[in-house]
Amino acid sequence: QVQLVESGGGLVQTGDSLRLSCVDSRRTFSFSAMGWFRQAPGKEREFVAAIFWTGTNTNYADSVKGRFTITRASAGNTMYLQMSNLKPEDTAVYYCVTEPRDSWPSYEYAVWGQGTQVTVSS
Repeated sequence: QVQLVESGGGLVQTGDSLRLSCVDSRRTFSFSAMGWFRQAPGKEREFVAAIFWTGTNTNYADSVKGRFTITRASAGNTMYLQMSNLKPEDTAVYYCVTEPRDSWPSYEYAVWGQGTQVTVSS
């Protein structure tokens, strides 16, 4: 049973923008933080960004600060990741996550999506 449904990945060029979406299909309202991780070929999975359930608190990896924006409505079940000025090093499978295992800002999550591929060509 698919719990987190991701969409929006694709192939773009350096400098382009892309928006990822994630829907928690299990519920209409969510009081859990949600976030994104990514995994590039041959590399470990890494944290990208997260947003508190209220939509007012966010946390970003240094590598994406100023280029990526994470948003959601307060208690909403849908989250977005707006990615701008994309670079080849952003190429990875992006995973949506929710249900943090510890307090905010968490880097460990219990529920993961299946991932969506983002490829940035040079």
